[in-house]
Amino acid sequence: MSRPVLRVWLPLLLVLAALYQAGSGLHIVGKAHVAQFLLEHAWQESAAAQQPVRPWPSADTWPVARLSFPERNRSLIVLDGASLRNLAFGPVVVKGEEGIEAVGAVVIAGHRDTHFAVLADLKIGDRIRLDRDHQSEVFRVAEMFVVDQSSTQMLSDDSDSLWLVTCYPFVAVSPGTRWRYVVRAFPERRLTSVGA
Repeated sequence: MSRPVLRVWLPLLLVLAALYQAGSGLHIVGKAHVAQFLLEHAWQESAAAQQPVRPWPSADTWPVARLSFPERNRSLIVLDGASLRNLAFGPVVVKGEEGIEAVGAVVIAGHRDTHFAVLADLKIGDRIRLDRDHQSEVFRVAEMFVVDQSSTQMLSDDSDSLWLVTCYPFVAVSPGTRWRYVVRAFPERRLTSVGA
C-alpha cells in the first residue's frame, strides 16, 4: 500500500477496532445489569411461590440467594449452577450446590469486571449479608488474599464461612488470568427468618 492510502485507512481501522472493543465491553456490562434486574424479579417470585422461578424462559438457572454489601450499597442475586454462561448473568454458587442452605462453607464466584468488581473496595470488617432459604446471615470480612487458580482450600473448608472469589488483578487487559482474589468472611450473628 502506498503511504497516502495508509494515512487514510490505518487511522480508520484503528478507530473501528476501538469502537468494536468498546461495544463488546459495553455489551457485557449491559447484559450483566439487565440480568440482575430480571433476577431480582425472579428472586421475589421464588420467595412468593416457595419454589425456584426461572428469570427468563430459556434460563437453565435460577436465583438461590441475595448477596448484599451494606457499606457499598450494592446487592446481587446469586445463581444456581457454576458455569461460564451463568457467570455472565450474576455470581454463582461453586460450593453448596447440593443446597446453598446446607451447613458449612459457601463459595460464590463472580466476574471481576461486572458483579464482583465490588470486591476491590471491600475492607476488613465490612459486612456481607447473605439471604437464602428464608434466612439472613451477616458475615464480616476477615481476610482478603490472592491465590493461584489451582488452590482448592476454600472448597475443602467445612466451617460456617463465606468465600467470594474472582479473577485478579481487577484492572487487566487480557481476559484470562491464573490468579484469584479471595475474600473470606465469618458469621457475625444468625438472624431470624426474613422476608424476600
